[in-house]
Amino acid sequence: MSKIQLPKGTFDVLPYGAQEVWQLSRNWQFVESVCREVASLYGYEEIRTPLYERTELFQRGVGETSDIVMKEMFTFQDRGERWISLRPEGTASVMRAFLENQMAPLKPVHKLFYLGPMFRYERPQSGRYRQHHQFGVEVIGAAKPEQDAEAIDLLFQIYKKLGLRNIKVNVNTVGDTETRARFKEALLSYLKPFFNELSQDSQVRFEKNPLRILDSKDPKDREIIKEAPSILEYLSEPAKNHFQELCHLLDIIQIPYAINDRIVRGLDYYNKTVFEFVTEDLGAQNTIGGGGRYDGLLATFGGPDLAGIGFGTGLERILQVMQAQQLLNLEESHPLIYFIPLGDQAREKCFSLATICRRQGWKVEIDLSAKKMQNSLQNAIKLKATYSAILGDAELEQEMIQLKHMETREQKEIPLNDLLNTMKRLI
Repeated sequence: MSKIQLPKGTFDVLPYGAQEVWQLSRNWQFVESVCREVASLYGYEEIRTPLYERTELFQRGVGETSDIVMKEMFTFQDRGERWISLRPEGTASVMRAFLENQMAPLKPVHKLFYLGPMFRYERPQSGRYRQHHQFGVEVIGAAKPEQDAEAIDLLFQIYKKLGLRNIKVNVNTVGDTETRARFKEALLSYLKPFFNELSQDSQVRFEKNPLRILDSKDPKDREIIKEAPSILEYLSEPAKNHFQELCHLLDIIQIPYAINDRIVRGLDYYNKTVFEFVTEDLGAQNTIGGGGRYDGLLATFGGPDLAGIGFGTGLERILQVMQAQQLLNLEESHPLIYFIPLGDQAREKCFSLATICRRQGWKVEIDLSAKKMQNSLQNAIKLKATYSAILGDAELEQEMIQLKHMETREQKEIPLNDLLNTMKRLI
């Protein structure tokens, strides 16, 4: 029988023995803990939504012309013949949960974060997986540019606390409805002579959502849009003021940024501020996180017309950058004591002692299959235990235990009932 292998575009996160350092669970736990810690400092609280939702939620929320909806969703019919999709991103699910649970009147501003897997059917490559993990935030009810700056700063501080280097943020605005109407007309006028040279996807977007052509990854499309007009030339007065104030605020809080008028992000719901964090250490897939403002998104789901802004950052990409920058040298947790009981009675006593030690907050292990002391000592070395505690029949009779420091090889006999106090003095 052939071995069953994990699906293409996925990977295992292991406690040890991983092929790549970034796939070790302790590194994931560290990154996740930093995300939670920094988010908490900024007043964000966790929300958890299902891994799958009705397909129409993403069609309406993400946009039917987006690559995600057109090409990348894992979609199927359940037994009730309802169309279901694995969530490809977090925002639409949070909006649905916000409305369904009638959260709007509970606070004036809602600051939420999520952390978990997302699913996109795309070609697997470094930094891109069919199941990927994302930390993201959503702020509902705050329209001021200060909220945009706070979101950018929150993500920047997470990267900074993780020690990431060579990270910069590109910012842009996709304006308001008036801005996009004027810019769309100018963009279509520019693109029309090149229509037959555009990729098939961009030809579809030409009719449905021409701004998304600016987001094309097709080399020929990218060459064409180099000379396209800039949206910054078509900003309405309110949109211009919002963007100028955002840049001013980023200057005040010393966030290193660059204005990139080609950023539109890959989702249809964005308006005004959009931003991307990029790094030189991810190759072609150099975006490590990004987001933007989505005022009015809730209203498209039949909810109140509240302002919103959010971002998402891929944990895989963070960890791969950390590995490239040699930041994943986190110390593996090792046992303080490795108990070696030689005999049934000794095993019972060691089990009792190990339990007492764990309740002190110490990490300890016990060799429940100990037969030969030398083999057990080798196990203690493999686990990198600081001490081994050896208990046999002779020690039990004398109510003593042998405590051995595994690095210095120093060994001493101590009373069984004094083990706890002895360890407290030693550590």
